[in-house]
Amino acid sequence: MGEADRSSSGWLGRGFFEQDFLECARGLVGCELCWEDAAGRIVETEAYAVEGDAACHTFTRRSAREFVERNPAGTAYVYLNYGMHWLINVLVKGRGRQGIVLIRALEPTRGLDGMRGRRGVEAERALCSGPGKLTQALGITGADHERDLCGGGVGIRSGRAAAVLEDRRIGISRAVELPWRFLEAKSPWVSVKPGPWARVSGLAIS
Repeated sequence: MGEADRSSSGWLGRGFFEQDFLECARGLVGCELCWEDAAGRIVETEAYAVEGDAACHTFTRRSAREFVERNPAGTAYVYLNYGMHWLINVLVKGRGRQGIVLIRALEPTRGLDGMRGRRGVEAERALCSGPGKLTQALGITGADHERDLCGGGVGIRSGRAAAVLEDRRIGISRAVELPWRFLEAKSPWVSVKPGPWARVSGLAIS
């Protein structure tokens, strides 16, 4: 990670989100998502390609393609899933490899009392162990769509996971064979445990 990718305070800069979208999705595991009075370590992400990925919103939604065109890397893409749960993603615009990365699960690190109040649950492991749970816990809504995650106030601090696994994406019906879900190995905070296809993520990701 270079100096252009993070500030002296540890916040990820725009340069971090201008790399290959798969490298970004893997690199986010271990970083900390900070949102107002709450925060959590990212332990699971899922990557979607802007071009040619049948599971990505850009494949079928003109509004998603327009979002990519008008926004810089590091912008939040927030949408309502099945009319029930807000999900937060981040736009990644690498050279020739653009994507949208879904933040799937967090290990809570700050503001747990507020998280419990917003979620209505007490168990710590239940607070952020899923993409819809973590947005509710942090208070993320559709009003945060197109919010700049590199602009201060909210954002992502750099960090690192001891080991990262790559696995098939879940909760989708198209392009299910792609190993584009990234998890912190042995983390109890992930949304779904690694499947039989999971393996330690290498340097080269196709």
